[in-house]
Amino acid sequence: MPIISVAAEEQAWNRDQLAQPVTAPQWRLWTYDQPTIVLGCSQRAVYERLLATSVGPPVEVLLRESGGGAVLTGPWMLGLSLALPIGHPWLGQGLLESYRHLGQLFVQVLAAQGVPARALPPAELPAQQAALIARDLPVLDWACFGNLSPWEVVDAQGRKLVGLAQRRRQTGVLLVAGLLLTEPPWALLCEALQRGEDEAVLRQRTVNCKVLVSSTVATQAFADTVKSKLSEVMG
Repeated sequence: MPIISVAAEEQAWNRDQLAQPVTAPQWRLWTYDQPTIVLGCSQRAVYERLLATSVGPPVEVLLRESGGGAVLTGPWMLGLSLALPIGHPWLGQGLLESYRHLGQLFVQVLAAQGVPARALPPAELPAQQAALIARDLPVLDWACFGNLSPWEVVDAQGRKLVGLAQRRRQTGVLLVAGLLLTEPPWALLCEALQRGEDEAVLRQRTVNCKVLVSSTVATQAFADTVKSKLSEVMG
């Protein structure tokens, strides 16, 4: 039986949740033992190009059903998948409202672990993007962590710490999040996608928990806190 990576298991779980009506909130947390590039659904052409090369990419490459840019999962990240039924209170005010709840939940999780962060309100997004661009840090649309969306979690300098995405179907809504615990090897992602010139920008547009607390980061402690917070709000 072939070995299935955690990232592949995660994408399979995500697909399965919306294959039939979601009747109650369901969630899974993900920790990754090896690097994997996960492309957004709009990046299918990039996915097919990578798989068609004679040498092939240096790591596993997957295509997810949700949108957004490329994500590099690995031991530096804690992932969350949350499936919600249609009509859930988090979804009552539309797409941005559901992001607000999830972003604020991660702010609470980070605060409990001594990590200062905030969820970026939509009204502040243009000014935050402009401030980064003024520092010669342009938007990188091709990478999830190279851009900012409303209610994603950032530090005081506007550096991205938690990325969010979602997929909506008539059967339910899938929310996903990725928290940077330590610094990813951004060169691996950039070189695999032939974006080597963007490595420095991607590094400076992002931050991780280890940098913000200047101490060892315990993945299990963050995972336990997410579980606790989700249990409080979801029942």
